Amino acid sequence: MPNRRHLLHLLGASTLGTATFGIASANTRATPAAPLTLLNVSYDPTRELYADYNPLFAQRWRERTGQELRFQQSHGGSGRQARAIIDGLDADVATLALAADIDALHNNGNWVPRDWQRRLPHNSTPYTSTIIFVVRSGNPKNIRDWGDLVRSDVRVITPNPKSSGGARWNYLAAWEFARRQSGSAAGAREFVARLYRNVPVLDVGARGSATSFAQRNQGDVLLAWENEAHLLEKEFGQRVDFVYPSISILAEPPVTLVDRNVDRKGSRAVAQAYLEHLYSEEAQDLIGRHFYRPRSAAALARHASRLPRIPLFTIDEAFGGWAAATREHFADGGVFDQIFTLR
Repeated sequence: MPNRRHLLHLLGASTLGTATFGIASANTRATPAAPLTLLNVSYDPTRELYADYNPLFAQRWRERTGQELRFQQSHGGSGRQARAIIDGLDADVATLALAADIDALHNNGNWVPRDWQRRLPHNSTPYTSTIIFVVRSGNPKNIRDWGDLVRSDVRVITPNPKSSGGARWNYLAAWEFARRQSGSAAGAREFVARLYRNVPVLDVGARGSATSFAQRNQGDVLLAWENEAHLLEKEFGQRVDFVYPSISILAEPPVTLVDRNVDRKGSRAVAQAYLEHLYSEEAQDLIGRHFYRPRSAAALARHASRLPRIPLFTIDEAFGGWAAATREHFADGGVFDQIFTLR
């Protein structure tokens, strides 16, 4: 796949320092407590990661405390998942696609404190990702960069930014590419409007869009999380390829306790340990094996051949943070609503 070999600069990963996280700080009990069920409400592409992480954490917790853990997982578009928690879904932890979706948990019922990002390293993001292109085998439309997505012969598959966190990363990555190319917000707006005229269907979440592309054979290119692209290649083999664009966005999916729920259920200690253990070296290696980018420099180095170097910009650099980006682009009546209405 030649596009993977024409790559540029690395997303740097800082070390985790010397702090001790998770299970190492849990109190052992002489008499094991009754089994406990933990509900992790997450976004679409993390299904496989947490299917492997949950038994790993359960084993470490059992070794430390003697307590048995069971897990429930809920997956969907990140925005819809946040709304489900606000509406009463009994999550112990939320592992969502956007900081803005967790901010919504504070703003709509004080489910988490305002400073939730300060509770874990890297603003409570134990892994990162980015947005790349999945194309048909052999790349028959010769799609190389963001500029190709507005060609009249190209159909683009991406989810709905009103419900999907991944879709917002897609949108903002395209916007910033175009702003840099054109030198203006007006040029970026015109580019993104043209791109969405090439989108035949807006699925609710990232996994739905992947299904539309790979199983329903819709579109010429799928805008996808990097880990989702690798999963599609593993599943569909010779039927798909993927392309790294010249620049993309540093996606930082955050995690948090849902304070109101864990305090009511008495699960704060185990939920906190569950999130902290994501920063352990064994979990960071697991994260890399699932094609997310670990925060641990050592784990990232072990998976460097599968997570190649690419120039990335951050949401803060390009848009002034999630609050500003959400207000301008994704709020009701914002730029996305305006350009999509005019399709």
